[in-house]
Amino acid sequence: MIKRIVVGIVGLVIVVFIVLLLLAWESDIAPQSPPGAETFSQERIDRGRVLAGIGNCQSCHTTDTDQPYAGGLAFETGFGTLYSTNITPDPDTGIGQWSQEAFNRAMREGVSRDGSHLFPAFPYPHFANVSEQDLEDLYAYTMTREAISAEPPDNTLRFPFSIRLLQAGWKLLYFDGPTLAGDASRGEYLAEGLGHCSACHTPRNSVGAEAEGQDYDGALINDWFAPALSAKQSTPVAWTEDELFLYLRNGVSVYHGVAAGSMADVVHQGLVEASDEDIRALARYFHDINGGGSDAQAASQSATAIRTAQERTANSLSRGEALFTDGCASCHYNNPDEPNIMRPEMSLNSSVTADDPTNLIRFTLEGISDEAGIQGVVMPGYAYWSNADLVALFEFLRETHTDRPAWDNLEQRIQALREHAGNGKE
Repeated sequence: MIKRIVVGIVGLVIVVFIVLLLLAWESDIAPQSPPGAETFSQERIDRGRVLAGIGNCQSCHTTDTDQPYAGGLAFETGFGTLYSTNITPDPDTGIGQWSQEAFNRAMREGVSRDGSHLFPAFPYPHFANVSEQDLEDLYAYTMTREAISAEPPDNTLRFPFSIRLLQAGWKLLYFDGPTLAGDASRGEYLAEGLGHCSACHTPRNSVGAEAEGQDYDGALINDWFAPALSAKQSTPVAWTEDELFLYLRNGVSVYHGVAAGSMADVVHQGLVEASDEDIRALARYFHDINGGGSDAQAASQSATAIRTAQERTANSLSRGEALFTDGCASCHYNNPDEPNIMRPEMSLNSSVTADDPTNLIRFTLEGISDEAGIQGVVMPGYAYWSNADLVALFEFLRETHTDRPAWDNLEQRIQALREHAGNGKE
């Protein structure tokens, strides 16, 4: 009797496995010769270039600026390291043999030309929302780039996460296909489609899917903290539509600081060719979802935050206050009623008010180059300061320039980020 039960269970397992295998199987799409540049109109290629920028394709698929789109950029995940693929039209190591059909399937369904499932670090759950016309233009642009022979490193994902077939099960649970309604605004279409903004700004669950019910609540990704864009944002000044436009267009906001790190790439590489109309549409969309305020409200909140920080600072005799006075105040001091866009105000800055100190630590250690943040203004790095001094500075800023609770484990986080940057100063 027991033998029959065991045989029955084994048989059931085999049947279930076969059914799952059949459900997971995707056929390949026949290869083709790389299309010539004459295949596409210049108008389509030009539109595709702008769309590729909005999708931030080059930043994710480039490690060497002399080899754009050749892949190889490392993405650290909780499951191991993924490397971006070569998306140049090279027929052997890139996507030169991909037809428009194969390209569309990868973008919308997360399936490669050969039928293998793509890992969701490639944001196909968002790209599923991209229109047919935009995909055609993006294909035209991609297929007219320089073909570069470059094989990215192999992924180093832990077992069983390295099994691509399991992605079919992940899709059954977490991939809904297109999610936008037919009446979606232009800003929503851009943000939730090619822009895939929530891919960075939304926390992930234990298997790497965007956490349900936490859209735009902020997340740590690739050792940068993408702050909340929802009503849970920690900044003392509500985002106005104009400030959002200014930030996305130029990488700087009077009331919120500068775009640096990963966001600098988005602004200064990705969105640089997007039209003012599209930037305005994005600003309007995020203003709506985060419950942003008016210009008058922002000015009042800003003045209050700066005055409060200055009063607290005047009453501080800490080591952090001395460090701030000597090393920071000359560039970051503002008139409460007229904050200067060229002098980012620390009491308004999201890196100081955020729940995670990562961005503040990295900006302080590494500085901000001329290519990021405010064009023409450079912030030096302070990696030569000791961990103890940096802890004192950050604790001072958090205590005097915000109403937020103290950060935990600051010294450990500073050391970890030093090692990440290859600077192991104790």
